[in-house]
Amino acid sequence: MSDHLPDHLPHDSTDDMPDDPTDDTLDHPTDDMPTTDEPAAAARQPGIPDADSVRAIEAILLVAVEPVPADMLAQLLELSTSVVHRLCEQLADSYADAGHGFQLVRVAGGYRYQTHPDLSPYVERFLLDGQRARMSGAALETLAIVAYKQPISRAQVAAIRGVDPDGVLRTLQARGYITEVGRDSGPGQAILFGTTSLFLEKLGLDSLDDLPAIAEFVPGADVVEALEQGLRVEPSTPRAQA
Repeated sequence: MSDHLPDHLPHDSTDDMPDDPTDDTLDHPTDDMPTTDEPAAAARQPGIPDADSVRAIEAILLVAVEPVPADMLAQLLELSTSVVHRLCEQLADSYADAGHGFQLVRVAGGYRYQTHPDLSPYVERFLLDGQRARMSGAALETLAIVAYKQPISRAQVAAIRGVDPDGVLRTLQARGYITEVGRDSGPGQAILFGTTSLFLEKLGLDSLDDLPAIAEFVPGADVVEALEQGLRVEPSTPRAQA
């Protein structure tokens, strides 16, 4: 009997055997081989915006109580402030194009979500149901004086309104619309009042520069003259004795 094996049988050779699964190359992968510790997607590069940056802006603004400044968003997202402004503007445009009932707006030096102006009747109906009464006319008048004349003292407000504004000023201060911003350099060093960021937020303004010009609310000279004539009391002439 011959010791020669048939040609169709496999040869006893290590060249034809599969690689040993315990080979050291598996324990030390090369740079071209992915590892299980690395995420499938590459990590976001700092300073470069991506889809997650936009989603992060949305998430932050949704939970924020007050408008979030762009520089804070830039710090959180590791982006430049100009890039954050651009992303927010693009978001605002996308919401407007989609016709959502909310907007992304820039107010009080930051960004926030707010309802669309054309839906205010529905929002007011919801908010005013069971809510506290609106501000009085005296409070609104005093707040307007402070907004346009700040910094202003209590005595100066009283000179404009013609009544003692102490109670109204305390109410406005308690609601967070005005605050003490300094002291007058004159005798007595009277407290000077100014508006707060909450005031800007409630009015939807980014800064005091966005307040409408006060000249728009001042009537013309002809209107003032007509009012004076209408309110003037003419002295009555005594009747002649019969």
